[in-house]
Amino acid sequence: MRICVFLSAADLDARYTGPARDFGELIGKGGHTLVWGGSDTGLMKVVADGVHDAGGRLLGVSVEFLANRARPGADEMLIASDLAERKRLLLEKADAVVIMVGGTGTLDEATEILELKKHGRTDKPVVLLNTAGFYDGLEQQFRRMEAEGFLPRPLTELMHFAAEPADALTYLEANRPVD
Repeated sequence: MRICVFLSAADLDARYTGPARDFGELIGKGGHTLVWGGSDTGLMKVVADGVHDAGGRLLGVSVEFLANRARPGADEMLIASDLAERKRLLLEKADAVVIMVGGTGTLDEATEILELKKHGRTDKPVVLLNTAGFYDGLEQQFRRMEAEGFLPRPLTELMHFAAEPADALTYLEANRPVD
C-alpha cells in the first residue's frame, strides 16, 4: 500500500519524533511505500528514516522552491511546480492518507483530502494520528461540525482518529482500497 503522510518538516522534540519514527518503521516493516513531501528535514526526515531503515520504499513529492531540501536517495522523487500540484500528486500517488502533527501546510493538505471524501471524489482511507493529543481541539471541532449538521456524511466515513501509530496502520490495512 502507498501511504501518504502529511506532517511537519520542523525539528520537534521526542514526544513527536518518537511516534513519527515508530510509524515509519511500521510502514517499512509492513512492506508499504511512504508517499510524503520529500523533505530531508524535521519530522519528514524522521518518518522517512524509519521507513527506509525498516526496508520500505520512499516516494517523495517536493516542490520547486523546496527542492534543495529534498531527500537524496529516495526511491522516487517528483518535483512539483507549486503547492497545488504537489498536493494533487501526493494524493494521486497514494492509496491511503495519514495526517500527522504539523502546521498550516499540514492543515491545508488535511482539509483537501477531507473535502474530496466529503464530496465522494475519493474513497481512500484517512487517519488523523493524534500524537500526544496534538489534535484534541481539531477532533473536538470536527465532532461539533458533525453534531451541528455541517458535514453531509458521518465523520466516521471521512476519517479515523488514532492515538498511536500501530492503531493508524491497523486501520489502514483493514480498510485498504481494493485494486
